[in-house]
Amino acid sequence: MPKALKGKRRRWPPGKAELDRLIEDAIVDAYGESEQRVGFYTMLEERLGLPFETEILGISVTVERIDMTDDEQIVAVCRRGRSQQRIPILEVPLPKTLPEGAEWIEAYRHWARGG
Repeated sequence: MPKALKGKRRRWPPGKAELDRLIEDAIVDAYGESEQRVGFYTMLEERLGLPFETEILGISVTVERIDMTDDEQIVAVCRRGRSQQRIPILEVPLPKTLPEGAEWIEAYRHWARGG
């Protein structure tokens, strides 16, 4: 968990200053959009508490892991029973009980929207 959030109650959603700080941490050594996306993938892989439960189209699913597709899209690998589907992390709704590191999803969304 980022130092700023340790021992503190998380403000949700994170403010612009916090999102900007997280974005800077993710892309600090990255050149170009491709490397920046890899920076976010790395932060999500290291900091996002997995697995976690959420609902997609009213169906409860487990987000088991994240992955990066060949076209550099960050996806959540979701499972329900024996079925598995990859859904862009930008489209995965967060549950009411946020997983550890959910702020990294929000930072990635903010960055992807050009925020």
